[in-house]
Amino acid sequence: MTTEITKPEIAEPHPVAAVAPPPVQEQVATPPERKRDPRVLALQRFAMSITAFNILGHTLFGFEQAPITPIACLLVSYATALGLEALDAWSHQRRPEFAGGARAVAVFLLPAHISGLACGMLLWGNSSLWPYLFAVVVSNASKYVVRLRVNGRLRHVLNPSNTGIVVTLVLFDWVGIAPPYHFTNWLHGTLSWLIPLGILMAGTMLNAGLTKKIPLITAWVGGFVLQAGVRWLLLDHAFVGALVPMTGVAFILFTNYMITDPGSTPTARRGQVVFGLTAAAVYGVLVWQGVVFGLFFALVITCLLRAAVLLTARARDARAAGVA
Repeated sequence: MTTEITKPEIAEPHPVAAVAPPPVQEQVATPPERKRDPRVLALQRFAMSITAFNILGHTLFGFEQAPITPIACLLVSYATALGLEALDAWSHQRRPEFAGGARAVAVFLLPAHISGLACGMLLWGNSSLWPYLFAVVVSNASKYVVRLRVNGRLRHVLNPSNTGIVVTLVLFDWVGIAPPYHFTNWLHGTLSWLIPLGILMAGTMLNAGLTKKIPLITAWVGGFVLQAGVRWLLLDHAFVGALVPMTGVAFILFTNYMITDPGSTPTARRGQVVFGLTAAAVYGVLVWQGVVFGLFFALVITCLLRAAVLLTARARDARAAGVA
């Protein structure tokens, strides 16, 4: 007799009690967030600010240039910037900076936008349109004509808008700077000081948060007061009269939007302080010598002095490397 040995039954797990293994989810690599370039953000803020100021200036503030002036300056500035960049890229066998789609073109044109509106707003060419357009062309061309190689890359050393204005003033003595009163020509009462205060606050926040040029601004303003005191003590100039330019919209615009150009000013704190103090000292000397439009000439001279320092430092480093 055989005995059948049966395999014991194993109870099936209760369907409710069964725990299914978690499904394996595919790990999808998410690209890291693109960090926004603070220089581009600063240019965007500058462009928006100067655009709004021009619109308000021609409609509410009393700008005296013809309304066609900013439009013509913008069109010429865009065309000049694109043409010069294409020519420079072709000559150096590189890719143009505006290549890469609509966003690349928009970012590339931000400096040209600012230069076009600045020249159209700050110059006064009477009834002629071409001095404004000439200044715009010079502004964009200066970025390619006067530049130095810094860290292996060619960079412009002159403030484009300021250079276009200065060259125009030098070549055509009948062209001047827009009168300071026209920035608030049609404003009266509280608005006449609220507008400058708003420009000052907006420019200060922009430079504190993005361009990081507060040391330069502080040195420039402090140096301006210092040069006024020196002129008062040594040259018998009226101290209060020497400080009066600081109360105008033109000085506020120059301080917050012109002298702080990221592309033509130092980034290190010490360099910013030296740059601001030098600009103020040069301005004082120009006023002492009776040179009008001293703010603009002081800035272009200071930029050239900085270029000379950079060239000297590079030559010194090259000699040291040769000796080593």
